[in-house]
Amino acid sequence: MTKYLTKQGLEKFKKELEYLEKTKRKEVSERISHTAAHGDLKENAAYDAAKEEQGFLEARIKQLKNILSQAEIIEKKQTNKVVVGCFVSLKSSQGLEKFQIVEPEETDVLNNKISLKSPLGGAIINKQKGDIVLVDLPAGKEKYQIFEIS
Repeated sequence: MTKYLTKQGLEKFKKELEYLEKTKRKEVSERISHTAAHGDLKENAAYDAAKEEQGFLEARIKQLKNILSQAEIIEKKQTNKVVVGCFVSLKSSQGLEKFQIVEPEETDVLNNKISLKSPLGGAIINKQKGDIVLVDLPAGKEKYQIFEIS
């Protein structure tokens, strides 16, 4: 399944993968070797922690490789519908807010990148300028009007 990523998101994932494979993997391996030298492995909490970290590290590396193998850069195209990669300005009772719609892996709420699978993202995907949507949020229902799509 294709993962549509921004150019910045793709680069971020590539850098993370490179760091994990070249630097972090070596650090964890050295920690495992170091802690293994300190007695019985059955009672060695530091060794167990290092092995657990290795498991999480390898799972993240596998996840990143999977994302990158399916990645396709989002092409900027003029559209009158909300699609992955576009920026959307929304009016609500909170005022005017601007978001970029991205795949779940690239979600970054602090930088206004929301997942197309989030309640808000899912409600506005494929909608057009001027459309009004009612979104069921944890704080209650909120009405949004699509003000601009770019």
